[in-house]
Amino acid sequence: MELPLTDDFRAIVLANRPLIDVRAPVEFEKGAFPGAVNLPLLNDEERRLIGTRYKEAGNTEAVELGKELIGPVKDERVKVWKAFVQANLDAYLYCFRGGQRSQISQMWMAEENITIPRLKGGYKAFRNFLIEESERISEEADTIIIGGRTGSGKTLLIHQLDNAVDLEGIANHRGSSFGRFITPQPVQIDFEDALSYALIRHEAKGHRHLVIEHESHNVGRVYIPKPVYENFEQGGLVILVTPLEERTEITYHEYVTVALKDYRQQFGDEGDQQWFEDANAGIDRIKRRLGSERYTQIKVLLANAFAKQLQTGETEKHKPWITMLLQDYYDPMYDYQIEKSPIPILFRGNAEEVLAFIQSREQ
Repeated sequence: MELPLTDDFRAIVLANRPLIDVRAPVEFEKGAFPGAVNLPLLNDEERRLIGTRYKEAGNTEAVELGKELIGPVKDERVKVWKAFVQANLDAYLYCFRGGQRSQISQMWMAEENITIPRLKGGYKAFRNFLIEESERISEEADTIIIGGRTGSGKTLLIHQLDNAVDLEGIANHRGSSFGRFITPQPVQIDFEDALSYALIRHEAKGHRHLVIEHESHNVGRVYIPKPVYENFEQGGLVILVTPLEERTEITYHEYVTVALKDYRQQFGDEGDQQWFEDANAGIDRIKRRLGSERYTQIKVLLANAFAKQLQTGETEKHKPWITMLLQDYYDPMYDYQIEKSPIPILFRGNAEEVLAFIQSREQ
């Protein structure tokens, strides 16, 4: 029986097609595709044993061992695949190279009268496609980079634009020393794949410009691939100008009000204390660059604000240390970076003006 193959990877991205990854969990954890679920043909130990047999005795012996190991659990694994396909009728499946594992999985489901296409070339071919597309699209795109001092509301502005790709959202990190979320960042490969998905979908919408936020090469512990980052840097810079008082409010809302809500949901009664410890750790990470005097002042302001928070539940006292951090640390650093940046500045303005400028470029 000839079972369906596909290498229309672009269609998979645009349709956000669900995928069954039949690789072992250890492979999946290193990187997979958006929308993929790990329903392995072989678990980690089975994969290890078969791999050892292959090295020692060759492919035929390895296949025989595979049959011996999988036979007792075949029905259980087919049942899991079948349930997923019944809930996701448009699903595809893949293994690493589109070889024996995905062929066996596909064949077993066909025996249950379920026809599911598998990816030609498997994970490796799809992954190569995504890498190539990220580099091509980022090179061809007319990129507008939204810059501005910390707390200016760049991310808020990004979310108002249909032609923007949210790099920090994909990285699950705010891009600063205090930028961690409670939920972990994706592994590097997952970040790259999700970025490629976003760029492919952006291109498909036919926008004249690609808008991104001004980021360093690293966003938290993940990094934008060098060719893609260098392509982005060929764009033009739009500087969002926001008064310090407003930047303090934006930063306070995101890093205190919203963050505390998340911490309380995650840690319950220990949420406030965990938030305080993480905020302290963020300051500690930049101690050397702050200098001992500013470091001590900010730590004291934070500690006093937290004590007030515990006593009364009021958090407004956090604003002074936020303002100090913005004004005395982040602003000089960002101004220096802009001064040295080779990216041409296209426009400066407040949020309303920047939004109007970017939207006018699309017309």
